[in-house]
Amino acid sequence: MSQESLKEKTAKGLFWGAMNSSLMQILNAVFGMILLWILDPEDYGMVGVLGIYSAIAQNIQESGFISALINRKNATQRDFSSVFWFNIVVGICIYIILWMCAPLIADYNHDDRLIWLSRYTFLGFFCASFSIVPRAKLMKEMKAKELTYVTIAALLTSDILGIVMALCGMKYWGIASQAIIYVSMVSILSWAYSHWRPSFQFSIQPIKEMFGFSCKILITNIFENVNKYAFETFLAGSFSKRQIGFYTNANKWNLMGSQTVTGMVQDIAQPMFVQVGDDPERLRRAFSKMLRFTSFVAFPAMFGFALIAPEIVRGIMGDKWANSIPLLRLLCIGGAFLPISRLYSKYIISRGKSGIYMWNTIIISLLVIVDLLCVSRFHWSFLGFEGIELMILIYVSINILWLLVWHWFVWRDIRLGFFKSFIDILPFLLLSIATMLATHVITIAITNVYILLIAKIIIAAAIYVGVLWFMKSDMLRESVDFLRKK
Repeated sequence: MSQESLKEKTAKGLFWGAMNSSLMQILNAVFGMILLWILDPEDYGMVGVLGIYSAIAQNIQESGFISALINRKNATQRDFSSVFWFNIVVGICIYIILWMCAPLIADYNHDDRLIWLSRYTFLGFFCASFSIVPRAKLMKEMKAKELTYVTIAALLTSDILGIVMALCGMKYWGIASQAIIYVSMVSILSWAYSHWRPSFQFSIQPIKEMFGFSCKILITNIFENVNKYAFETFLAGSFSKRQIGFYTNANKWNLMGSQTVTGMVQDIAQPMFVQVGDDPERLRRAFSKMLRFTSFVAFPAMFGFALIAPEIVRGIMGDKWANSIPLLRLLCIGGAFLPISRLYSKYIISRGKSGIYMWNTIIISLLVIVDLLCVSRFHWSFLGFEGIELMILIYVSINILWLLVWHWFVWRDIRLGFFKSFIDILPFLLLSIATMLATHVITIAITNVYILLIAKIIIAAAIYVGVLWFMKSDMLRESVDFLRKK
């Protein structure tokens, strides 16, 4: 593939990735607000404590083969079919194990209602096993438009059903059903758009060949989910479901923002880096440009989300969720750096270095667990932060500082200097901070929560874009030029 065609395909992938992530998070926000008016924090806490079990089970069932298939050159029908049947068998086995473990989960959380809720919720990861190979094929071929259609259709269907169930009084069962319907629709539509069908060819050979790479991705994904769901799981014994519900809600809204940006780059980054090849100079240019683009979008989006957090919570969710505000703001600060971390990790995966990716993620996850255990056990406080707030502050700090470690591995591979990457990031970081501070000062006299929300969004966007336009930013100009063509 020529450099020009790869550049065009990458640009289209980023565009459709942005469409996918943006529409997905908008729909999540709209339907999420409706559910927040219907449900209570305890309802979210009920499902929140199960998140880590479903996520880890899905990781085991997927076994890292999506990344392995993307990296595998000249993958054959036998390779795809072997992975498909392997995942189905593993999925059945894991669901049986989790079914039997449901009483233990309920005992740990001191709530017998979780026995059947967990057994029902775990159906979702089994349904997802049917979509793994079709999605891998779509991602390998960089078909971001088709992935967008799949995601949005599945999201609309599942959200509507979840709201109907909540209105009918089924509450947390509606939240659990959302996830099951979503993954089921993703499976059905991925088959339709990929035009791939399994054959009855099965060989253990391609499984063995890919497993050395994929097992490290598997372990890494498990620890990523430990990192992601650690709060809900490890706090279950120390905090009420209401408090966990406040965190679950804050984290859900934070992820809506950060995953909007992450979704733009994560599905396209790995196949793009694979297709760039092994030329260090081309890889340096490609990585630097992706880093600038990610910073250009992530910092204003997430710092802006932190700015409007009080108006989002009080004006849209209601005062009963006010305790989520400080948690959401802290998470948004960390969320601004999450897409950058994901870009680094996708580069490392694309070079076939799943071991590096695995050990970095394991260490981060262990540090987060130590953070949770120490703060909850010793009741530490720092600069007025304590309890869950202090845990989140330390968690965010760990993930931001670990960017230095991620960068060291990229430098070792292609000699991309730290100062060069720092200069790529710094202008967008400083401008975003200055923009939010200026917006806060300008709008400080506005008292109506809805007018304040709209004013903050418009003023912050105008300042950020205006300054970049005045400074003749290449990233802004290229983005505008591409959108004009579209």
